[in-house]
Amino acid sequence: MSEVQEKHLVRPFAALRPVPDLAQEVVAPPYDVVNTEEALALAENKPWSFLHISKPEIDLPPGTDVFSDEVYAKAQENINRMVDEGILKRDGDDYYYIYRVVMGDHVQTGIVGAGSVEAYEKNLIRRHEFTRPDKETDRVRQIDAVNAQTGPVFTTHKPDIFLEEVIQRTVKGAADYHVVGEGSVEHTLWVVTEMSDIEKITDGFDRLGVIYIADGHHRSAAASRVAAARNEAKANPTGNEPYNSFLIVSFPEAEVKIYDYNRVVKDLNGLSEQDFLGAVSSAFDVVEKDSAAKPSARNSFGMYLAGKWYALSLKDPAPSDGSPVDILDISLLTSRLLEPVLSIGDPRVDPRIDFIGGIRGMAELEKRVNSGNWAVAFALFPTSMADLMSVADAEEVMPPKSTWFEPKLADGMVSLVLE
Repeated sequence: MSEVQEKHLVRPFAALRPVPDLAQEVVAPPYDVVNTEEALALAENKPWSFLHISKPEIDLPPGTDVFSDEVYAKAQENINRMVDEGILKRDGDDYYYIYRVVMGDHVQTGIVGAGSVEAYEKNLIRRHEFTRPDKETDRVRQIDAVNAQTGPVFTTHKPDIFLEEVIQRTVKGAADYHVVGEGSVEHTLWVVTEMSDIEKITDGFDRLGVIYIADGHHRSAAASRVAAARNEAKANPTGNEPYNSFLIVSFPEAEVKIYDYNRVVKDLNGLSEQDFLGAVSSAFDVVEKDSAAKPSARNSFGMYLAGKWYALSLKDPAPSDGSPVDILDISLLTSRLLEPVLSIGDPRVDPRIDFIGGIRGMAELEKRVNSGNWAVAFALFPTSMADLMSVADAEEVMPPKSTWFEPKLADGMVSLVLE
C-alpha cells in the first residue's frame, strides 16, 4: 500500500507484534499498573515478556533509578533483541487490527489504528485531563529509546454502523492470536487485511470527525512532543511520517465501562466525629446504613466513617446552568464537602487525600479506614461517557482521578514503529 497523502483522523499502519505462537509469552500488563517488584515477579522465567521493554529496570541492579539513562537504553536493547530473535515481527503492509478484551461478562471490541498527532493538537482527538510534565517526559524518553509507541492510548468513539459492520464481520473469522492476561482477562487480535475494509475504517473515522481519549493522556501528549521534535529535526516533513501518529485502540462508547473512582481522607480537619457529621449534614441528607452505601444514582454518595456507612444525598441540586465540569459528582463532593469541611486543596498534590479505583470494591474503602491510617472514605457513582464527552467537547478538564477504566489494554499486542 502506498503512503497515504491525505490527512486522516486515523490511518492503518504496519504493526510490530509478536509471532502468534509466542504471543502468550510476550503480552504483558501495561507499564503503569505494575510496579518494579510486581513486574519482576511477572517476568520471572519469561525472557520474552514485554515487561523487559516497558519496565526494563527489572533487568538492571536493584535500586536502579527508573528514570536513569540506563533504563531507557536497556529498553532499546531489549526490543532490538526481540526483533533480531524473531519474537516480534513487523507486518509487511499497513493494516488495521481488531482488538477484543473480555473481563468476566464484560466484552468490548475496538479498532487499533494510528491516530493523527495533528488531529490531537487540533482537539479532534479530544482529551479531558491535565498531564504532568514529568510523566510526559518519561514517555517521551521511552518512545525515543525504542523508536516505537508500545503502549496504546485507549480512545472511544460514537456509534458508526460502517465501523461496526467491519468489526462484526472480522471477529467471525479466526483470530490471529488469543492471550489470557492477568486476572484472567482475555485479549484477542484479528488483522484487517482487506483493502475495502481498511478504506471503510479510515472513512468511518473521518466521517465521525472526532474521537475521545479515555485513558492514555500522558502517552498522547508524549507522542505529540516526539512528533514536534522529529519534525523540527527533519527537512521538509510531510506530516505522514509514522512518528506523526500515535497508537490508539478505539472502542464504541456503548461498550466502554467506567468504574467509580473513590476517595479516602487522612483526618477530619480537626473536627470531632460528631462535629464532622454536623458539618456534612449542612449540605447533604445523611442516613446511616447497615451495609456498604454504594451509590446507585448521580448526586448520591457513600461515606464510611468510624466503622459505619452513611448514604449522602445533596440537599440542593446541581446547578442547571453550570459547566459540564461543575455538575460532575466529584465536583459537587469537592465544592460542598472536601473543600469547605475537610480543607482539601489541590487533590493532585494534597497528601491528605488518596484515590481508590472502583474495581477494588467497597471493601477496600473499609480496609483503608479500619487500618487507622485514614479517617473517612467516600464512594462515588461512576462518571458517564456522556459526561466525559461533554467535558472534552467543551475543551474543559475533569478533576484528577475522575474515571477508572477496566479492563486495561495490554502492552505488546501491537506497537507502532516510528519510521
